[in-house]
Amino acid sequence: MNPAPPTNRLYFRELLPSDDENMFALDSDPDVHTYLWDPAVTDIEDCRKTIERVRKQYLDTGIGRVAVVLKENNEFIGWAGLKKESNINGKHTFYDIGYRLLQKHWGNGYATEATLAYIDYGFHVLKLEKINAFAYTTNGASRRVLEKCGLRYIENFVFDGIEAAWYEIKNPAAV
Repeated sequence: MNPAPPTNRLYFRELLPSDDENMFALDSDPDVHTYLWDPAVTDIEDCRKTIERVRKQYLDTGIGRVAVVLKENNEFIGWAGLKKESNINGKHTFYDIGYRLLQKHWGNGYATEATLAYIDYGFHVLKLEKINAFAYTTNGASRRVLEKCGLRYIENFVFDGIEAAWYEIKNPAAV
């Protein structure tokens, strides 16, 4: 699995078992989970299992979420990237773009920077025809990131009992 090339401020790398404490700091924060379908974790073992699942995705699909790291100080700030998904919103298989950042790094444009890097990677390296994303309809911050990155709102749908907004962006080279 090769991550996307670095951006001006960020670089990306595979999630590693040694990221367990950083992932726990991220996923145990209830504010981070305000607009997520899963609750904040209370046991670091859950984060270890998540890292194992992501690393298995690297082997099975060649892609998966990756660590987002600040170039300036090598600090782990969260994860981002593409993931092959299935059976959501009536879609059999699709490529989902996503991100999750430590709260102290919100509002700095890192989610936008990482999302743009992975859209470029998805279209130019993986040659994907389109990329999708979904977010709570009430999650204005994430929806703005998606729209700023060129994803187009398609429709609302219900996922696990919560109203979500479905987005997509098509590869201009495939149109």
